[in-house]
Amino acid sequence: MAQVPQTFFDALAVRAWCGLALEALGRAREEIDAINVYPVADGDTGTNLYLTVESAAAAVEAVFAGHEAGGAARPAGNPGGVAEGPTLAEAVRAMAHGALIGARGNSGTILAQLLRGMAQVLAGEETAVHADGQRLRLALRHAADSARRAVAHPAEGTVLTVASAAAEAADGAPGDCGAVARAAYEGARTALAATPGQLAVLRRAGVVDAGGRGLVAVLAALVETFTGETPRVLPAAAVDGAVAGERRACGEARGDLARAAAGPGECADGGSVPGSGGPAFEVIYLLEADDAAVARLRERLDGLGDSLVVVGGDGLWNVHVHVDDAGAAVEAGVEAGRPYRIRITHFGAGDVHTTGAGRSLGERAQRAVVAVVPGEGLAGLYAEAGATTVLARPGEPPASGELVQAVRRAHAREVVLLPNDEDLRHTAAAAAEQARTEGVRVALIPTRSAVQGIAALAVHEPERRFDEDVVAMTSAAGATRYAEVTVAEHQSWTMAGICQAGDVLGLIDGDVAVIGQDLTAVAEAVLDRMLAAGGEMVTLVLGDGTPEAVADRLEARVREGYLAVDTVAYHGGRQGALLLIGVE
Repeated sequence: MAQVPQTFFDALAVRAWCGLALEALGRAREEIDAINVYPVADGDTGTNLYLTVESAAAAVEAVFAGHEAGGAARPAGNPGGVAEGPTLAEAVRAMAHGALIGARGNSGTILAQLLRGMAQVLAGEETAVHADGQRLRLALRHAADSARRAVAHPAEGTVLTVASAAAEAADGAPGDCGAVARAAYEGARTALAATPGQLAVLRRAGVVDAGGRGLVAVLAALVETFTGETPRVLPAAAVDGAVAGERRACGEARGDLARAAAGPGECADGGSVPGSGGPAFEVIYLLEADDAAVARLRERLDGLGDSLVVVGGDGLWNVHVHVDDAGAAVEAGVEAGRPYRIRITHFGAGDVHTTGAGRSLGERAQRAVVAVVPGEGLAGLYAEAGATTVLARPGEPPASGELVQAVRRAHAREVVLLPNDEDLRHTAAAAAEQARTEGVRVALIPTRSAVQGIAALAVHEPERRFDEDVVAMTSAAGATRYAEVTVAEHQSWTMAGICQAGDVLGLIDGDVAVIGQDLTAVAEAVLDRMLAAGGEMVTLVLGDGTPEAVADRLEARVREGYLAVDTVAYHGGRQGALLLIGVE
């Protein structure tokens, strides 16, 4: 649907900008991933930026939904009228907070700080209906400066350079928000084209900076928000360089690209380079701590590794660092405050941080299955079926680098990838694309639940032709309806009505279908609705704390009411949901 251009920067403009930026990064994600060689050639910058903006956009939508649900009426509109909705301050704070808690990777963390810096200026006047061009200029300048301060060892030729150029161009641009946004975009675009001349690693790879490329896409979305026009993202010369780098990235193994991009002993931010024993782990976590503790934490982490970025404020921070001792990085966070949503990615043997000597020299298997699973119990079940698993704990979805490493562990010529979560579709697609550049044939089956993955595994036959096996697994997954029973964390509008915190929810194919107070009763209602459309097999996966009696009652209900339908139950462990249900 076409966006209505916004004259001023108000809450509606924030909403539109987030949506357009998400669309722009979605289109550019694969290209950005392909040219990602700095500071680590792990091929996930585009995906990380996308997921960061996705979190920001979701937070903004939640603020609008909260106002609609509560019947709040606040000015949020243009001079031509007053609309109901959040204030500008509420919208930009939600955007910044969403980006902070959802930031992924080095570039995503820096983008979160850029959005936070803008929000600090735009939300300065609590009751302001909108911001004009002058406020936007100040916001862009503060964003660039605060992002640079957040990076332990800033380097030129990076997203920081592009952000600074955008702010400088905006400083000299008179006019409204549209004129300022266009000037910032043009300044960023010019700076991006110059990045290969500032960083040797980019020049050797023949690419522009991936993080900077993503920021230019975000600024292009800002221009579209205020003018309705979609500007070109890169000048012709930079496009040629980016395409050359993308072709190389897609035609060679990622490790080869990294080695071609970096010279002996050279690193983006003072660390070591691919092939010279650089840090083995990426560590990211949210941290609740005061400013003084975070200052000490920066010093501690700076001594442990490189690529250190710490963003946030007001008691909540997002910490990103590359280290050899992941435990020490987490312990430093514990000493500073309360770390949570801890995510540790092992760069792995044979990738951008290690030499080829670490890679297994054994013969590759012909075919393997790699699956994301939500609990330890299911991980064991999938492993018994021959799959290589990636554990996704509640609130800690895996990054694309983890999926790529799992594909490497599988050590096969052909890999079937099961994300088992609709929210992981972009992450899994990025991992599949990167694995293909390493010579692995990868098929992504868009499974949305672990029970669909179980159905796919049940018909998997490695001896079949690859295409036939993928078709059979896809058909089995698609023919499996899935449901989960969980507990509502807060009051919300749902397809089944209003739920309160603590209510038991039954979701069928991702939508809330049943609301109740008793776990067994809700599970029975969900199962009855699913079997009303027919079925031959029911799969039950119990989470930690779910009584065995629930499975017993459901199995008895199937025996009593549904002839010729079999039931199988598993223990999933700490999977988030109380119960997963699949009907084939």
